[in-house]
Amino acid sequence: MTDRPLLFLDIDGVLNPVLPAEGFTGYDILDFTVLLSATHADWLRELSETYDLVWATTWEHEANRHIGPLLELPPLPVVEFSGYQEQPGDPKLPLLDLLTGRKWAPILRHAAGRPFAWLDDVMPERLVRRSRWRRDQLLVPVEPGRGLRRHHVDRLLERPPARRRFPLPPRRRPAAARKTGPDTPSGLRVEAPGATVRDAAAAPEPRRPA
Repeated sequence: MTDRPLLFLDIDGVLNPVLPAEGFTGYDILDFTVLLSATHADWLRELSETYDLVWATTWEHEANRHIGPLLELPPLPVVEFSGYQEQPGDPKLPLLDLLTGRKWAPILRHAAGRPFAWLDDVMPERLVRRSRWRRDQLLVPVEPGRGLRRHHVDRLLERPPARRRFPLPPRRRPAAARKTGPDTPSGLRVEAPGATVRDAAAAPEPRRPA
């Protein structure tokens, strides 16, 4: 198994900021206005020297069809969120984090134990805080108005996630739930298209998938 970390990439609010800015070009894609930057494309190529890039966006496979070619990216693996069904061993999040953390279980299963970083404008703050104490995870929240900035890239390159020196011990079932026989670990089991180009200054406020 490769030791290169994964980098899970969101699009809206990260590569496609909420507010038009200098250096961005507006594209009409699938009835949405998307703002993309050639600078972001350069940064992603720089990050790909350290990370294996993965789409982690509600665009899902449309990201490879429409966004990747405009950023001169090759087809990337995709985390599928739509239709995801909760599975035994999925992490349990507090009720207040269920919406902002809905990507968490699919990301963990896609990572399958590999170290990873995650760039997104929506993630639970408690997960961000927890990742600061982990060697194998790096969660980097992005302000959606401005999107990906150079300091995010520098942070990702300064401390890429790495495998734990010592693996976590397997979780065990509560005593009341155990059956006769050896304890059974219950830890997580993981298993350019057509686009109308406009100057960003004239682009309306972008619309995004729900």
